Amino acid sequence: MKVSKAQAQANRAHIVETASALFRERGYDGVSVADLMGAAGFTHGGFYKHFRSKADLMTEAAACGFAQTDARRSEGKRADLITQYLSRAHRDSPGDGCTMAALSADASRQPDEVKAVFAEAIERSLEADGEARATRINELAHLVGALLLSRACPDDSPLADEILDTCRAFALSRG
Repeated sequence: MKVSKAQAQANRAHIVETASALFRERGYDGVSVADLMGAAGFTHGGFYKHFRSKADLMTEAAACGFAQTDARRSEGKRADLITQYLSRAHRDSPGDGCTMAALSADASRQPDEVKAVFAEAIERSLEADGEARATRINELAHLVGALLLSRACPDDSPLADEILDTCRAFALSRG
């Protein structure tokens, strides 16, 4: 049965959104094309009707994840965003969370097209409120790094919470 152009576009968007969450949850190498297509409700064979390669999908999925982050960032106040970002709920839900924190290490080993999406997202996050660029870089690195360090600890580790609590208090103290 032939799929309409609109349905094909909707299917592609669904695959990208599914991939975005799965990649954040498991990493780029932790998700096979078959796993991804199954999670999206499609057969493995249909993948190449939508994408030339897994790298092409990784690029689109990263852009999708960053668009979601950008939307959340534009909706909140700085203190609320920091509190949510450096929370146990965010730490324990990488599939629903920050693409930068979930995939930066993986992206460093990917093709330049994937890295370019990350660089563009970093640039966008540095554009804000008249703050000095160095201040924004420092805060971004601090927040992402704190989340990564916390995730590197066992889930029930007091250190995992201490990292989040300490870094959240420091970030909020800067005003």
